[in-house]
Amino acid sequence: MSTIFTKIINGEIPCYKIAEDNDFIAFLDINPLKKGHALVVPKLEVDYIFDNSEETLSKILIFAKKVAKAIEKNVECKRIGLVVVGLEVPHTHIHLVPIDHEKDLVFANPRVNMTREEFMILAKQINDSL
Repeated sequence: MSTIFTKIINGEIPCYKIAEDNDFIAFLDINPLKKGHALVVPKLEVDYIFDNSEETLSKILIFAKKVAKAIEKNVECKRIGLVVVGLEVPHTHIHLVPIDHEKDLVFANPRVNMTREEFMILAKQINDSL
């Protein structure tokens, strides 16, 4: 059975896409810790990040770096935090979260509410910065 991320990759579920290439997709998290919180997902569905090939592991970080730099251009923050949890969806993914403090990466924190229009505008701005 396909994960929600595979369904997003296949266009079965909409997303606020900010980047895509042959191997990866990046889109805004719809329940963000901070404005600009994005997910980077390999198109190949592998549950545990360390079960991916070495090539995929190195390429995902290079792709994530491009996305992070584009987020930084559009969201005020000290830096982009990177988190791999991997329990909530059985498909490798990296969280990129704009942060000012380490506590900004606590997943128990209240989430940011954004409108559909705010998501769409931010996704376009980040994509345009790539």
